[in-house]
Amino acid sequence: MTGEQRNPPVKLSLPLEYQQDLFNELRSEDELVLLARGLGLLRIVINLLHTFDAAGSNLIVVVGADERENGWIGEALAEHAAVSKSSMARGLSQVNTDAMSVGTREKMYAQGGIFSITSRILVVDLLSKLLNPETVTGLIVLHSERIVATSIEAFIIRIFRQTNKQGFLKAFSDNPEPFTTGFSPLASMMRNLFLRKPSLWPRFHVTVAKSLEGRKKAEVIELEVPMTDGMKDIQNAILESVEVSIGELRKADTGLELDDWTLDSALHKSFDVIIRRQLDPIWHRVSFRTRQIVNDLTVLRGILHALLTYDAVSFNKYMDTILAAHQPPPGSTRQNQSPWLFLDAANTIFETAKQRVYSGKLAEGEAPASSDAFPDSLRPVLEEQPKWSLLAEVLEEIEQDNYLNPVPRDDSNSTILIMCSDQGTCRQLREYLQNMHVHPTEDSQEDDSQRKPSAMLMMRRKLRNYLNWKKNFALVSASLFAENQKVLDGFTDQRGNPNGYRGKGPPNKRRRIRGGAASAGAGRPVNGSLQLAEDKESQVASLMADIQPTDVDAMQKDEIEVDSLDDMEDFFELYDMNDLLVIHPYDGDMDEHVLEEVRPRYVIMYEPDAAFIRRVEVYRSSHEDRNIRVYFMYYGGSVEEQRYLSAVRKEKDAFTRLIKEKGNMALTFSHEGAAPTDPQERFLRTVNTRIAGGGRLAATAEPPRVVVDVREFRSSLPSLLHGRSMVVIPCMLTVGDYVLTPTICIERKSVRDLISSFKNGRLFNQAETMLQHYKYPMLLIEFDQNKSFTLDPFADHSFEKSIKSADDSKDLQSKIVLLTIAFPRLKIIWSSSPYQTAEIFEELKNKQDEPDPVRAVQIGLGMGEDPYEQQSFNTIPQDMLRAVPGVTAKNMMRLILEVRDLREVSNLGEAQLDEMVGKEAGRQVYRFFNRSVFEE
Repeated sequence: MTGEQRNPPVKLSLPLEYQQDLFNELRSEDELVLLARGLGLLRIVINLLHTFDAAGSNLIVVVGADERENGWIGEALAEHAAVSKSSMARGLSQVNTDAMSVGTREKMYAQGGIFSITSRILVVDLLSKLLNPETVTGLIVLHSERIVATSIEAFIIRIFRQTNKQGFLKAFSDNPEPFTTGFSPLASMMRNLFLRKPSLWPRFHVTVAKSLEGRKKAEVIELEVPMTDGMKDIQNAILESVEVSIGELRKADTGLELDDWTLDSALHKSFDVIIRRQLDPIWHRVSFRTRQIVNDLTVLRGILHALLTYDAVSFNKYMDTILAAHQPPPGSTRQNQSPWLFLDAANTIFETAKQRVYSGKLAEGEAPASSDAFPDSLRPVLEEQPKWSLLAEVLEEIEQDNYLNPVPRDDSNSTILIMCSDQGTCRQLREYLQNMHVHPTEDSQEDDSQRKPSAMLMMRRKLRNYLNWKKNFALVSASLFAENQKVLDGFTDQRGNPNGYRGKGPPNKRRRIRGGAASAGAGRPVNGSLQLAEDKESQVASLMADIQPTDVDAMQKDEIEVDSLDDMEDFFELYDMNDLLVIHPYDGDMDEHVLEEVRPRYVIMYEPDAAFIRRVEVYRSSHEDRNIRVYFMYYGGSVEEQRYLSAVRKEKDAFTRLIKEKGNMALTFSHEGAAPTDPQERFLRTVNTRIAGGGRLAATAEPPRVVVDVREFRSSLPSLLHGRSMVVIPCMLTVGDYVLTPTICIERKSVRDLISSFKNGRLFNQAETMLQHYKYPMLLIEFDQNKSFTLDPFADHSFEKSIKSADDSKDLQSKIVLLTIAFPRLKIIWSSSPYQTAEIFEELKNKQDEPDPVRAVQIGLGMGEDPYEQQSFNTIPQDMLRAVPGVTAKNMMRLILEVRDLREVSNLGEAQLDEMVGKEAGRQVYRFFNRSVFEE
């Protein structure tokens, strides 16, 4: 603390009482802080970091921060250092890419400061002692709700706590729901974090409520917007489809607890994810129909969201793509469509979506011939979203209010901030506000002041684009399904009956069809696919004629896609913040940054968001001299309103359960996280009793070692090995993933990796190199602990079996058999989970010699090769590049050294590729990137 006394006093930006109380708590002890969303968690973290940064002699590591949070923390720390005039403050240093060399990182760590390090790099640096855990002053863990026992962050905390008992450890989260699932979840989380005290700060906390509900409350105007009849019909039809789908899941008799599977819970944004998680352990026994219904729930939730956010034309286009995606390939005889598409409710959704865009138009004086007759021409309807006109009214009210009742000057700008759910809605509103006073059919007699804002110009443009898109859509979808059709044709030829009557009766058998002979040819296709009535070309042509661009359309400016910013000083200047309209999507903690930067007097919440309302409360309570008015818009009686209320209720219930659990929670005092350290037990574990052949009884007190490839730290296995008292040595291995002894090398594959490795042939190369250098090469096939310990073909997949190709060489089992025939010395280990793998490794190492890390790294390298040469490049683009036809291990390094990124590779000409990778390989790479989706 002497360093802090020499420096100028540290200035903090925590104006509210609850923020100050929480900060003082954090300075005095280690704890897990659970703060309600929107109450400014990052602000507290930044102020805490600033106090350590100003002292100057600390090494603080931030774990779990994403890229945007790193940017904000770095900027805020620089501002705090300038305000406090802290000469010893260094700000935030990011270590988030493999491109930063080992030497550079070592120098940075030696100098100290605040570091935000990605988990995979940090765990490798801690294990290799590049960053000595004993020199770390403390850890700040963000998003602690993501930490489970097998996560890499839990591994980092365990390494830190084993060797550093003095350093502080503070964890933060603003998402209480994950802490309430499972048996005593809070206690389990505290064990994973090696912490004893949880600190809970819900919105109904006495200090929080007192801080936010004082005299300086924001003025909130609630606006309930009624939905149109078409939107109500579609919403009711979607909810009916969801209800039927949940009913079908109940009938499937999956043996699970289904009390929570109700229509109300289906509105929650992660409902389909929760169902998948429950079904995961028995996924291999679940029928194809049940899987399909689970996928359908995701689709239906997406349609519900699109109904309230998309305009009518975009929504109809979205429904077209959904129908096309659910169609079987052309010519297929498989009846595998989603059950909800056959409901009357589905017909209502598709028909109403189309009627919101255009409908039939009768000629003058013409009466319909019959109720079923469809008119010869179409007319545009172009239903507008109800919120648009209300938004225009609110903006007009704000303008009048500013003119008639000018408010006294304060620290706010006269900026209007509109908050939406995503970027798509932002673009939609920007286009509407730009064109709402432009009418495509100008009438000089009508006074401009009498006209109401309208989206007609925008909607006509969207309809023109939609009709042009639909012409090409059939061509593209047919091309995308062409390859599937070839496979199916070959499958039918090989396994179908030889007469080709698969899926239908032979020609000498007649079948009665509802409606008699007249409708026999026009029924549903053989594959049971749904086909909506298509509009005739003449109808579409008449509709296009109705919405042709007018002179007013031609006068509108095109959107600027790219601006070179030439002559910037002559044509650009800073906006005047008083006359600015800002449209911004909700963006978590970044919204607080937006409010501070823009300082708006008016905020229009186009869609409800509980966290943002709290951010406005915190912003208004923190600034006495800034007035703010909030317009809160939502569709009455809609899913949007229910989802908002449900989210608030769930958070409140989660905090209530956490408060109860905290009151009854048992404290855990063994916080070292290490395995038993009794010297006698360690001696017995490492004793070598092999005395045959004149050997001697030997024993060492050293723990067993395992050499692990650095790329394996994405999995949980290194953490589990470390938990079993093995010393994990991270190295860049060329051969194998794990080296257990001088003679045992193991290549680990998850089931998904195994399939992809067989497809690209990489596994055969890996097996060959292991056989060359090790006496006992092994292939470990590791399954997920939460999933079945079986490969798909052994499971009961009646539908998937039926569409599998008859060619046995494509089957996964047969490929494994071929691998063992090709490499008889290769041993295969089957493991049901990473936990079992750790036990297997322990047994394999029993009474064996320890591996030499230096030799393990050198094996497989050519003369003069650097094992860390490939580590200086990003590994994910490398994996993508390996999957491109024509790219091999030999020519890939040349490509990596010659070009900057994958986009540059895709834009290379064939001649350039020939020079780099050879003629044949260059031709394959060029064809892969330049193939047209329209080709047959």
